[in-house]
Amino acid sequence: MKNYIEIINKNLDEFLKVKYPPEIFEAMRYTVLLPGKRLRPVFCLETCRLAGGNIEDAIPTACAIEMLHAQSLIHDDLPCMDNDDFRRGKPSNHKVFGEANAVLAGDALISFAPQVIIENTKNVPADTLLKVINEYCIAAGCYGIIAGQVADIQAENFNYKNFENPEENLNFIHKNKTAALFKLALKSGALIGNASDEFMCDILDFAEAFGMAFQIYDDIIDEISTFDKLGKTVGKDKDEGKLTYVSLYGLDNAKCKLNCQITRAYDIIGKYNSDIFNSAIGKLGEGTKK
Repeated sequence: MKNYIEIINKNLDEFLKVKYPPEIFEAMRYTVLLPGKRLRPVFCLETCRLAGGNIEDAIPTACAIEMLHAQSLIHDDLPCMDNDDFRRGKPSNHKVFGEANAVLAGDALISFAPQVIIENTKNVPADTLLKVINEYCIAAGCYGIIAGQVADIQAENFNYKNFENPEENLNFIHKNKTAALFKLALKSGALIGNASDEFMCDILDFAEAFGMAFQIYDDIIDEISTFDKLGKTVGKDKDEGKLTYVSLYGLDNAKCKLNCQITRAYDIIGKYNSDIFNSAIGKLGEGTKK
C-alpha cells in the first residue's frame, strides 16, 4: 500500500505542474494533493497486477481517477451542495480559493484527467484505452457520480420519507455517488491488465460490495466520529436530514448491513490473495467500533 501511494503521489505532482494562469492549477493541486488514503488509484494498480498486467501501464489512469475523486470532493463541499468548510482536516477548496475558482478547478479536473490518460499511457492497445475512457465518462457523468449527487440532494431535509421506496433510493445514491468510482478504478485496472472474463465479473462484484460498504461506513462514522479523526465536520448528515443507512435503519442495523457487505467483499476477493484488498476491507470494520 505504501509503495503504491508513493507512486501515485509522485506522478500526481508531475502531472499537475503549475502553468498559466497559476490560480487554477494551484486550486486543482490543492485538493488532489491533500494527504489521503488514495484507495481508488491504489485499487486500480492492484487490480491491474492481479489481472497479470504491468502496473506502470495503469499509473496515468490511476492518477486520473484520483483527480476525478478530488473533483467530486471540491464540488461536494461547495455552499450550494453539502456546504462543508473542511476536507481532510484542511479548509475546503472554496474557502481557500473562492467559490468561482473552486467550481472551475473541479471542472478543469474532469477534463484534464482523461487528457492525462490519453497523453501518458504507453503499451496499452487503443481499443482498450477507448474502453477505459468510456468507463471514466460513465462514472463522471449523469450515469455515475452526478446522478448520485442529484439523488442525494433530492433526499435532503427528510424528503426521502415521501419516497415510495426509500431503501431503493438510498442504494441508488450509494451505488452512484460512491461505488461508481470504485467500479471505475477496478474495471479500468482489469481492462489495462487484460483480465479474463471470470476475473472481470468477480472484480465488478467486489467493486459494488466494497463501494457499498465504504459508504455505509461513511454514514456510520459521520454519526460516531470526531473532527480530529474524520478531518471534516461531523454530524452534518443528521443535521441536514440526509437519507443515510443510519437515518433509515438506525445505527445498530447500519452496522449489521456494513458487516454483511464486508463479508460479501471478503468472499469475492478471497481467492485472489491480495493483502491490499483484505486490509482495506478490514479497516472498514475496525473503524466503526467504539
